[in-house]
Amino acid sequence: MEDVLEVYHRPLDPLRPLVCMDEQPIQLLDHTRERLPSAPGAVAKEDFEYQRGGTCNLFIDFAPLLGQRHLSVTDRRTQADWAAWVKDLVDERYPDAEQIVLVCDNLNTHTPAALYATFSPNEARRLTEKLEIHYTPKHGSWLNMAEIELSVLGRQCLDRRLASQAVVKIETAAWEARRNAAHTTVDWRFTTADARIKLKHLYPSTQL
Repeated sequence: MEDVLEVYHRPLDPLRPLVCMDEQPIQLLDHTRERLPSAPGAVAKEDFEYQRGGTCNLFIDFAPLLGQRHLSVTDRRTQADWAAWVKDLVDERYPDAEQIVLVCDNLNTHTPAALYATFSPNEARRLTEKLEIHYTPKHGSWLNMAEIELSVLGRQCLDRRLASQAVVKIETAAWEARRNAAHTTVDWRFTTADARIKLKHLYPSTQL
């Protein structure tokens, strides 16, 4: 926990950008009947029945000090999907970075091993050296600022039926563009000192 909190208090370094990542499954749902649009004195109505369209996965990377985020929609969330996401992060979104300071949860697909299982040893090594990974502790995903962004996304964009992966891509891209244009960020105030007081019960006790 303290490792992640200390990372959050580093100053902005364009050559070592701080990036938080998280992922979320999305259930695809379609309407079985046409919705009734809103009218004067009446709200929009939709039938309670729906049609399932499977699921997809959403990766988010969020750079809080830059106020920028990017969403990637995939079929699944396997280690190969995460490895492809890492390659895109390194080569497309932060190509000039010497190293990316990455905060993520400790899911078993979020490891350098996923890179070696997906790419050649030379390519996996290149990507691994571009990352400084900091894992949130077990049951401590609230320390990941990307989770806060996913919460906002859920309330502002994903709180309705989305019928297909193509629709999810369109809607999330529009949300991403609005948030990035406004440089919306997170005002993180929780420090290591706060943790040692408010979460004292999580620390081991010693008897002298």
